[in-house]
Amino acid sequence: MAKVFAIANQKGGVGKTTTCINLAASLVATKRRVLLIDLDPQGNATMGSGVDKHGLENSVYDLLIGECDLAQAMHYSEHGGYQLLPANRDLTAAEVVLLEMQMKESRLRSALAPIRENYDYILIDCPPSLSMLTLNALVAADGVIIPMQCEYYALEGLSDLVDNIKRIAELLNPNLQIEGLLRTMFDPRLSLMNDVSAQLKEHFGDQLYDTVIPRNIRLAEAPSYGMPALAYDKSSRGAIAYLGIGRRDGSSSTPQLPYRCSPANLRKPHGRQETRSRTWTGCTAEWSDCHDP
Repeated sequence: MAKVFAIANQKGGVGKTTTCINLAASLVATKRRVLLIDLDPQGNATMGSGVDKHGLENSVYDLLIGECDLAQAMHYSEHGGYQLLPANRDLTAAEVVLLEMQMKESRLRSALAPIRENYDYILIDCPPSLSMLTLNALVAADGVIIPMQCEYYALEGLSDLVDNIKRIAELLNPNLQIEGLLRTMFDPRLSLMNDVSAQLKEHFGDQLYDTVIPRNIRLAEAPSYGMPALAYDKSSRGAIAYLGIGRRDGSSSTPQLPYRCSPANLRKPHGRQETRSRTWTGCTAEWSDCHDP
């Protein structure tokens, strides 16, 4: 039976989509069967997985409103190695359409019920708001992974999110819990980030992942090539950090990546080719770079 995790934060720009894509690829690398669901109308997780959101015949929107089945909407991320339920701007209409449907808050949970046995993990990329889409994700999920930057305003938003998760657990999904808080875009040279990180440790304890995701250029570059950082540059500090999360949630086995990345494959969406060579060298960055001292 798959564990279902919603990747959620009501604040935008904190690394939800980056986390969803790279955690999915990291779990695949630990030999887990993974489904990624893009529940954000921006469709960034879809594009970052190498699937063109503009050419979709069916998407997660069609699944939610009952106009297609799972098989008709499913895609495969070649570089990520996981299954994908993609999204595009059609999903913006779901906020209105779902309000008129029965069991509107549990449409996604019902759709996933027949296939949970087929996967080890199902990851849901949520939009940056407590919308009907996010509500569907939280009702379907077993746990919530909260990516967040260690900044002052992030703490205020986190308090609201935790309250909403508790409310949904009380009213709609008693199995829902916080799986973990993940510090993203972390720069240990900044005193504010260290101060906020210390507050998170004090208030959340074991719910805070030991691994931190560093501010890393490879994590920013990889989506423009439609691939996770593990495929774009396996030795980057960002890729290694997400692999650490995947090993914690997946297995202790040595990661095995089911694909090779060659320079010829590194093309941006508009056909501009990367000139730097990428090869599968060993992971040269130190694990300590991505963990608390």
